[in-house]
Amino acid sequence: MKKLIIFLTALILVTQSFAQSDVKIDRTDFIKNAVMQLSNSDKSKIKKNLRYGDFYFKQKTKGGYLEALKYYENAYKYNPNNLALNYKIGICYLKSLFKGRALGYLQKVIDSAADFTPDLYYFYAQALQYNYKFDQAIKYYQKFQQTGLYQKDNYYNFFTDKHIIECRNGRRLVKDSLPIGLVNMSSLNSPYDDYGPIITADGSKIYFTSRRPNEYQLKDVDGQYYEDIYYSELTNGHWQAAQSAGYPLNTPTHDAVVGLSYDGQTIIIYRDEDLYVSHLQGKTWTKPQKLPKPINSNEVESSAALSIDGNTIYFVRGKTSDALTSNGDIYYSVRASNGHWSTPVRLPDNVNTPYDEDGLFLHPDGRTLYFSSKGHNTMGGYDVFKTVHQDDGSWSDPVNLGYPLNTPDDDIYFVLSGNAKIGYISAVREDTKGFTDIYQVHFFTAAPYLSGEEKLIADLAQPQKETSFEPPVKITLVKGQVVDENGKPVEAEIEIIDNETGKVVYRVKTNSATGQYMVSLPSGKNYAMVIRKEGYLFRSENFDLVEENQYHEVQKKVVLTDLSKKGKTELRNIFFDYNKATLKPESYPELNRLVEFLKNHPDIKIEISGHTDTLGTFEYNMQLSERRAKAVYDYLVSKGISPGRLKTKGYGPLHPIASNKTAEGRARNRRVEVKIISTK
Repeated sequence: MKKLIIFLTALILVTQSFAQSDVKIDRTDFIKNAVMQLSNSDKSKIKKNLRYGDFYFKQKTKGGYLEALKYYENAYKYNPNNLALNYKIGICYLKSLFKGRALGYLQKVIDSAADFTPDLYYFYAQALQYNYKFDQAIKYYQKFQQTGLYQKDNYYNFFTDKHIIECRNGRRLVKDSLPIGLVNMSSLNSPYDDYGPIITADGSKIYFTSRRPNEYQLKDVDGQYYEDIYYSELTNGHWQAAQSAGYPLNTPTHDAVVGLSYDGQTIIIYRDEDLYVSHLQGKTWTKPQKLPKPINSNEVESSAALSIDGNTIYFVRGKTSDALTSNGDIYYSVRASNGHWSTPVRLPDNVNTPYDEDGLFLHPDGRTLYFSSKGHNTMGGYDVFKTVHQDDGSWSDPVNLGYPLNTPDDDIYFVLSGNAKIGYISAVREDTKGFTDIYQVHFFTAAPYLSGEEKLIADLAQPQKETSFEPPVKITLVKGQVVDENGKPVEAEIEIIDNETGKVVYRVKTNSATGQYMVSLPSGKNYAMVIRKEGYLFRSENFDLVEENQYHEVQKKVVLTDLSKKGKTELRNIFFDYNKATLKPESYPELNRLVEFLKNHPDIKIEISGHTDTLGTFEYNMQLSERRAKAVYDYLVSKGISPGRLKTKGYGPLHPIASNKTAEGRARNRRVEVKIISTK
């Protein structure tokens, strides 16, 4: 069935280049009916503008229509009532970014009641659709269905029926509009195309693609500069001026950013119809490497998104650029422990459609996939949808994110911050600086649609309304820096472990130049975070998010101690039954890491110390802390660690590390620590 649909769509597009009527502007008649007295110079200018306009119009390309529009508008002021010119200007606008502007020109032709071209009803209906006049658009699409052109032309036949459905969708979506505000990112945008924003999970850094003038000064056949990658950082609440990502991400060819790891350390770019990957080493990006087969193929692989652990990649695959239609579908591939990628699997038919899917973004919750599609219940062009990966492995039916985020035009490349309060999208609005711009999306509890600077009057501190933007799983974003005792950044390995299963969820490394890191922890589990570096005593942290249903950001600076300094570390993932010294099974992964550490460093001797809060009697707490230290000792011995390397001590409440006046402080004081007492 899928192949049949692809073939049908290709057949339809064969006739597209012939669909537009060959309307001619009679230059003699145009000059004769001018609305002003014309000099010979004026007549010469008119003929030149009409001649050049017709030349570019016949090219039937995006750049051609834009060039034709310039010349046609120069001639328009001399004879704004010429029906053929109004028709052609209307077509040019329909092929431009500002499609809604076609309405006034085509309206003149419609109002004239002249026996014009049979495709006029179709183009006029399109202009009405782009102006949200859905009922009128349906009326004129239906009028067009009565023409012979509709009956014999596959292109018009197929898409007229589709547009009627889109108008019905649009009528419903606009009625249920959402309280959001779109703000033009003036610090990022240029008078050229700016699109494809990708952000880190904390929303502190953004990468995007731009076709502004660059160091190579090369232009494509459409007259625009080649694509390059730009970025900006959020500093004191303000986005800084966009900067080129430079070499090796940018080259003399097209380079577009299409994916970014949640921590900003891995970037995926689109180049030569394939996907490439680069990693941030310190402050420098590695030379992009082409992703291997079976991800890249003889077709086009474009938009991409990485899972939290980086071991699953979602991407769009379509036909090659010289094919009649790309028909992009969403696939995924999984990386095995040996580094090889599995054969890509296409997402099911409730997600993929017979039309194009594009613009992927996987939220840091690891389950919510945002994408754009020309199918489903779109109101025209690409609309943004979301689907959620279910516990049984299925994907939920995609949900249209609604108006005014989606419009009858193309709305694509939507991304959402980890806290789900700020988004970004490529779009065209009335305040667009030139071509496609990047807009920031704000979500409100209750507010009308806002645009541009009007957003300043809105209360952005209001809690977010429960809308379809809300991810089903909240996350805790842990970020910070790993340093040594002198404050020097350390390139360390961080492991995230599911304490219930003991399995490593994923591994990341801190940035070698800054020591910075960022990890995303979806709610619903109890996690251990272990920080290691050869030659240093490991550190561990615990994040119990089993009952968590809120978004949090946690700043945590980690100081690693050189083994020669005989430092100490807290075993944050050791768990006891209440008021007892019985180790819970969830403690075993942490204890096994300690066993591994001691076996890798056979000369090290340690003290295992138990600590309590101040609740209860001093004598009881001293005994309890000693018994808990002894429980850890017994486990280590059972795993082959020599008793001669181990010493236990119960300190009870004598060495608090937090206030005993609060529940949180008392919980911090109830702990087990390991201290190196000898390295020989």
